[in-house]
Amino acid sequence: MRLGIDASNLRGGGGVTHLVELLRAADPLAHGFSQIIIWSGQATLMQVEERSWLVKDHQPLLDRSLPYRAFWQRFKLSKLAQRAACDLLYVPGGSSAGDFRPMVTMSRNMLPYEWREMIRYGLSWLTVKYWLLRLTQSSGLRRADGVIFLTRYAQEAVTRVTGLLRGQATIVPHGIDNRFVCAPRSQRMLEDYSADNPFRFLYVSIVDVYKHQWNVAEAVARLRAKGFPVALDLIGPAYGPALERLRKVLQRVDPDHAIIRYLGVVPYQELHHMYGVADACVFASSCENMPNILLEGMASGLPIACSDRGPMPEVLGDAGVYFDPENVESVEQALKKLIMSPRLRSEKAQAAFEVIRCYSWPRCAEETFGFLAKVVGISRREASA
Repeated sequence: MRLGIDASNLRGGGGVTHLVELLRAADPLAHGFSQIIIWSGQATLMQVEERSWLVKDHQPLLDRSLPYRAFWQRFKLSKLAQRAACDLLYVPGGSSAGDFRPMVTMSRNMLPYEWREMIRYGLSWLTVKYWLLRLTQSSGLRRADGVIFLTRYAQEAVTRVTGLLRGQATIVPHGIDNRFVCAPRSQRMLEDYSADNPFRFLYVSIVDVYKHQWNVAEAVARLRAKGFPVALDLIGPAYGPALERLRKVLQRVDPDHAIIRYLGVVPYQELHHMYGVADACVFASSCENMPNILLEGMASGLPIACSDRGPMPEVLGDAGVYFDPENVESVEQALKKLIMSPRLRSEKAQAAFEVIRCYSWPRCAEETFGFLAKVVGISRREASA
């Protein structure tokens, strides 16, 4: 069998990481796929490792802006898949067009399916964008012969919008890079920390309207004002209006930048070092599909204070201390609970580290290609019936 992969919408972040790690761990021959063809832009293809069964087909239109990529997907993709004699087209980017069948897609983005989160952007182009994605992605999911969801929460939330899907569906979570894996360390007493050597919380994520960094910052500042030796590092790129909101809060609660540091972007290949010097993780997002950053914190052996929204309880289970990300008092109490109890920190960190064993790229690759082969088999049986 031949598998075509439409990577036209994968240009960075978790989507590219998933593709690179999936193919690095894959054994497609074991599932009957003798060749895989990937269509994408040059930047994405350069990150995919060479394999004997892999053909990387650079499409110049995919190096250009969204209208060009949408045109290519609608009018070029199906012809290329037919010409390559593909038995299946896989669209991990989520949005699909064209009429090639059979086709499997992946549900990656929750923002288009959660009104409360979408309208945080107000009257803006992003609100329009996510509304359009709600329409186009829902259409693609309904037409697909197979859909891969990343969490049970995502499957239930998306199908409440789309209705019953005609194709097969499965849940295949992402994996975690081994360089993040670090066994939980011994937890220190609160008395071992000081204003000059504080207990350091780490929050890695884009600064955005649904990530609530300002509430975490306010909670940490309140704890510090009450005499707790705590500090906070914020890492990630930023959406302009959300960054402005964060800066206003930081100017009010920590004008001298003595407690809270916004460090901006840290290259992904260096990110594990930041977990290595932190004492605990915070994850305050209210909208996620598959919280990869949460997985990183779990793998790093750190105790975690976590949002109680979305799929976070499904992924972290009983291995975290939860809070309402929109309530500063709730965030403060969760952070306080962690710092006050070395025993709790140790128990939660160990429990999270045990859970993370389920999230590996070899498992992800095995389950993904097993599902793709299953969809091909069903399609063939239906065609011959």
